[in-house]
Amino acid sequence: MSEITSLVAKDLHSNVCKPSVFSKLYEQYATSLHDFLYYKYGLGTQANDMMQEAFVSLWKACENVSPSKAKSFLFTVASNKVLNELKHQKVVLKYQKIAPKNYTNETPEFLMRQEEFLQQYQTALSNLTEDQRIAFTLSKIEGKKHKEIAALLGVTQKVVEYRIYSAFDSLKSELKNFKLK
Repeated sequence: MSEITSLVAKDLHSNVCKPSVFSKLYEQYATSLHDFLYYKYGLGTQANDMMQEAFVSLWKACENVSPSKAKSFLFTVASNKVLNELKHQKVVLKYQKIAPKNYTNETPEFLMRQEEFLQQYQTALSNLTEDQRIAFTLSKIEGKKHKEIAALLGVTQKVVEYRIYSAFDSLKSELKNFKLK
């Protein structure tokens, strides 16, 4: 008669919270639980993970589970976890079948104006001096503070502010057909 069977028969322990009892339960049921999950649900490599999760659930609920009920608890929890995972996979597959929309709500005129603006913006950026362009892109595109830019470029904060604002004025004058903020 194994130790677990003797524990169950004598009902020496009211729950499985004692590490030695839990360890013996693990040794007794781990392989059979793994095999059950592997063969019943065809989980492959996931069978071990689900088996481990079942034992974690047993440990969390150890005060409420007696050694005589541990096997039933483990197999029920493992089956429920697998069934929940399979339901989740069905939902994932269902939503993968739905094709993403391949249209926009923008009018062709808007798209044309957007492309036109981007071309003009690139031209206006290339017309800035290198110092203005660097300061402007660090500030407006990368979101750096004036103090950080000054430290990066090795100039004062006032010089950085001047470069950014002069670049902004230049861009506003070249992009006068577009509203800038």
